Amino acid sequence: MGWFFGYGSLVNHLTHDNRPLRAARLEGWRREWCLTTLRPVAFLSARPAPGSAIDGLVAQVPGGDWRALDQREYAYDRHPVTAQMTDERAEEAVQVYSVAGRHRAGTGRGSILLSYLDVVAEGYQHHFGEAGVAAFFATTDGWDRPVTDDRHQPVYPRHRPVIPAIRDMVDAELAARGIERRPPEG
Repeated sequence: MGWFFGYGSLVNHLTHDNRPLRAARLEGWRREWCLTTLRPVAFLSARPAPGSAIDGLVAQVPGGDWRALDQREYAYDRHPVTAQMTDERAEEAVQVYSVAGRHRAGTGRGSILLSYLDVVAEGYQHHFGEAGVAAFFATTDGWDRPVTDDRHQPVYPRHRPVIPAIRDMVDAELAARGIERRPPEG
């Protein structure tokens, strides 16, 4: 069997069928918005960061067959993180997807898709509550990039219609950080 630690869209259990799952914490890592040459927009990754920790979900990969999940997470490599898990079943082998050390950084600032951010926030709100959404923002670097407001015509492939309360939380966090929101290009 295999387990993965999700810290972004994989926290939203409505975007995948991997079960069972549980809330967990990964010590020594930090989440960040980043770019690679594989995507024109910013996406979430995690990097080793001593003294940091991020909350997320641990979920089982059915039958230990990683192919479908590796395809979904094609821009990432898997890294073993079992020793850094701080939940009650930390003895199980856990891996995390990260671009750390794999891809050359993309050029430009690359915007964050609001449809992607909404999906991530929905997952954190479901599993960690409103405080979890705030903690997601606080434990993520890279908020110096603009946000493309694609809510009405979502670009993110796993977008979901989220409830107004979640949109309001996301909007408040963005406003508190003075993050520029811009309409989609085109």
